[in-house]
Amino acid sequence: MAIKRILSSLLILSAGALLAACNNDTEAENSSSLDKITIDYAHYSPTSLVLKENGYLEEAFEDEGIEIEYVFSQGSNRALEFLAGGSVDFGSTAGAAALMAKSNGTPIKNVYIYSQPEWTALVTNEDSDINSVEDLEGQRVAATLGTDPYIFLVRALNEVGLSESDIEVVPLQHSDGANALANGDVDAWAGLDPHMARQELETNAELFYRNEAFNTYGFLNVREDFAEEHPEVVEKVIEAYEKARQWVEDNPEETIDIIVQEAEIDPEVAALQLERNNFDNPIPGDAQRESITEAGIVLQESGNLDDGVDIDALVNELIDSSFAEAVIEQ
Repeated sequence: MAIKRILSSLLILSAGALLAACNNDTEAENSSSLDKITIDYAHYSPTSLVLKENGYLEEAFEDEGIEIEYVFSQGSNRALEFLAGGSVDFGSTAGAAALMAKSNGTPIKNVYIYSQPEWTALVTNEDSDINSVEDLEGQRVAATLGTDPYIFLVRALNEVGLSESDIEVVPLQHSDGANALANGDVDAWAGLDPHMARQELETNAELFYRNEAFNTYGFLNVREDFAEEHPEVVEKVIEAYEKARQWVEDNPEETIDIIVQEAEIDPEVAALQLERNNFDNPIPGDAQRESITEAGIVLQESGNLDDGVDIDALVNELIDSSFAEAVIEQ
């Protein structure tokens, strides 16, 4: 009987070793089938700038011979266009913007939080008569459609009983909106850092409405098909992002230098932008689900999301914390 138990144990151990070897071979095969990983970087995401500058992805995939290609995103709308079109594998966006794209059929997952920013507010010039959201009625307001600043504007209007029909939304990319406000071509602007910080410091622009709760989190998104085919690559990308996030927390002055170099802005502007970011919690969870759900409800009430969309189900489909948990909680 003892011999049988020993033989049985050996067979189980052998089978386990064989299974592990097969799993390792499958992971290696999945990685080796990739020649290139394409990922965005953006001035509104300091973590992405550090990731690019310090070469953490190149280091992570050097042994596998996988090329890293960076694509610049001007806003969540551009990152989501890149993801939808397959021109990037990973894209950094606001959570609520990703929800809108998901409702329109963009096959993405939120897998990591690169920051919790207060990166948007409603802005006007220092000599303006606009002092509150109510004062926007009948005014021209610049905003980048499909981004957190636009969603912030919709929520702010909703809060005081106004809607988009009560104002004239002027659709402009973030930097163009900042310039339009400075030139007096619009009355107000749904701002985004670092452009907002620059206007605040250089032209004395007024942030007349701020609400940190209306800023949805900064998420790293991945295409669903990519995540299904290369789960181990998604985890390695998150590992690299984690190095960048921790480096930002440990090296704020050097991070400011990188923002200055990449965004071509003054150090004071970069410092103000960085100050408005919280890098403490990289794992998507209940707080993020609640934030995006609240935004989704307002977007649905305002007609930006179809009435038939199940917001709770859509948020659960969008946020996938398993990759970040596997990396960070090990």
